Amino acid sequence: MSAPIWLDSHCHVTADAFAEDREDVMARAESDGVATMIAIGAGYGVDHNARAVELAERDPRVFATVGVHPHDADQLDDAGRTKLREWLSAPRVMAVGECGLDYFYENSPREIQREVFAEQVSLARELDLPVSIHVRDKASDAYEELLDIWQACGHGEVEGVLHCYTHDLPFARRAMDQNLWISFSGILTFKRDRGLRSVAAELPLERLMVETDAPLLAPEGHRGRRNEPRHVAMVGASLAEAQQKPLEEIALRTAENARSLFRLPGGPS
Repeated sequence: MSAPIWLDSHCHVTADAFAEDREDVMARAESDGVATMIAIGAGYGVDHNARAVELAERDPRVFATVGVHPHDADQLDDAGRTKLREWLSAPRVMAVGECGLDYFYENSPREIQREVFAEQVSLARELDLPVSIHVRDKASDAYEELLDIWQACGHGEVEGVLHCYTHDLPFARRAMDQNLWISFSGILTFKRDRGLRSVAAELPLERLMVETDAPLLAPEGHRGRRNEPRHVAMVGASLAEAQQKPLEEIALRTAENARSLFRLPGGPS
């Protein structure tokens, strides 16, 4: 049987953490069976999106997303809005994001986060693009408000993925009812996973993806060090254990799911 082929549905390979050895990092990923990487443009300031667009244009292993992370929501101005539209028109930019709400750190005021997230969901609806979503909170406010905005601005016509999912099973099921998919990161591998593997065990595989969020969230055994896309297989292994399915099936299905959502060439349209 051939080795599993993986798709890292969310990684920041254009981050400065990879500045000195990016090509080596991507070569290691490919050697370890990662055929495709979704480079998230958001998360390091609005202008950082350009790096993901450029990388996707020159590297056939990479597709990009473009958006405004909730941490950077208060940076968005009219010039940034113009740039977003330009970047989103690039042929290998497949989604808006990551965007959403982060009430854990609150690097931008909540009201501005809500406004900028709503704006991006509306933009995704206008451009017929899926959305990569970040949501984090110490309680449940961000989750509830995010789903309200998603429903109000998406009108049931937009699909998206909740990346790095860490919330509970009831919310995951509600999100799936609203055209949202679920992606698990290295947190799924942690010894103290806070019940996350139990959540993963109960969700339908046809709506799940795996990711690294590299350079963040290195899996168990690599914690405290820089994460790399090649470690997505470790996330997949934890998902396979939780779902009691073969590793090869997890790799195949999660890759198919990501290709479907992001409408990647070679996948469902």
